[in-house]
Amino acid sequence: MSLEKIMSITGKPGLYVLRNQTRGGFLAESLVDNKKINVSAQNNVSLLSEIAIYTTSEELPLREVFKKISEKENGGETINHKSSKDELEEFFFEILPEYDEDRVYASDIKKVVQWYNILVKKGLTNFEAPKKETAK
Repeated sequence: MSLEKIMSITGKPGLYVLRNQTRGGFLAESLVDNKKINVSAQNNVSLLSEIAIYTTSEELPLREVFKKISEKENGGETINHKSSKDELEEFFFEILPEYDEDRVYASDIKKVVQWYNILVKKGLTNFEAPKKETAK
């Protein structure tokens, strides 16, 4: 499964997978507890494939940040998202020394680490961009 179907829903913990579209929104399944929820069009939803982290020179797609964490951790889980602010920032600086410290907050780092660990626990570790189909 690619990051194109995995999302974060504001106000809901964890990550969700898009399952089906409904008349007023869509059905999503939690990656944490496998519960299904209805998500209305009013909910603020972010696909992981659309999220980027600010660096001093560009915006780096979240999939690239996940790849860097995976390389550092040899594909396994990483630091706990409940670690101290200093530990989280130190860890993030190790994997992404060029991140913009003025625009990337400790709460953002916490989410990235938490999401990465959820994906690893579920075996969703393919952080490659989907292949674009070529026209014939």
